[in-house]
Amino acid sequence: SGGSGSSITRGVPTAGRISSGAVVELETGFNLQDMDILRLALRNPDFTTAQRVAQAINQTFPGTAHAENGTVIAVRAPQGQSVAGFISSVENLPVSVDTPAKVVIDEVNGVIVMGEAVRVSTVAIAQGNLTVSVQESPMVSQPNPFGNGQTVVTPQSSVTVEEEMGRRMQIVGGQTSLSSLVNGLNALGVSPRDMISILQAIKAAGALQAEIEVI
Repeated sequence: SGGSGSSITRGVPTAGRISSGAVVELETGFNLQDMDILRLALRNPDFTTAQRVAQAINQTFPGTAHAENGTVIAVRAPQGQSVAGFISSVENLPVSVDTPAKVVIDEVNGVIVMGEAVRVSTVAIAQGNLTVSVQESPMVSQPNPFGNGQTVVTPQSSVTVEEEMGRRMQIVGGQTSLSSLVNGLNALGVSPRDMISILQAIKAAGALQAEIEVI
C-alpha cells in the first residue's frame, strides 16, 4: 500500500482454515471379544468402495462381510479366530478406492487439484485479458515573474489500455483421460487464477462432469 491510500491485495485475505479442527469424545465401555458383529464405517461414504471392501474381505474370509449401505460394512469374525486378530487382517487387505469426480480450488493461494475421474464434455473456450493503467503525473504551473499569479499544481493523467491479442477459441474436453484435459487447459496459456474462473464457467455451462469444492 502507498501513502495516498492506494493498495494492491492478492487473493482473499478474509479466508481462513482450521486444519483438522477438534473432536470431543465420551468413552463408552465394551468388550471387543464378546461382539458378534462389527461394523466398519467409511470415512468417505461411497457405495462402490463399500462393495469393494466387502468383496475383498470375503475373498480372504468367505461369508464374513456384507455392505449394509454406502457407509457401513458389517463383518463377523470366523470361528476360532480372535476379533482383534480378524480386524488386524482386515485392515491390511488391499482395496481399490472409488475416487469421486471432484475439483478442489484454493482461491487464496491459486491452487487447483483435480481427481482422476474428472471429465469435461466437448466445449469451446475463449479467454482474453484486458489491462487498464492510469498514471498520475502532477505538473507545477508557475506564472511569469511579474504576472501577479500563483504557483499551483495541476493534475495530469494518462490512461492506457492493453488487450492481449492472438487468443483463439480453444476446444477442450471430449477426451477420456485427465492428462488430455490438463493439456487442453494448458493450451489456453492462462495462469492458475484465470483457470479457476474458466473451470467455474465450464461448470456453469454444464460441461464439467465433476463437483467443484472451494476451500
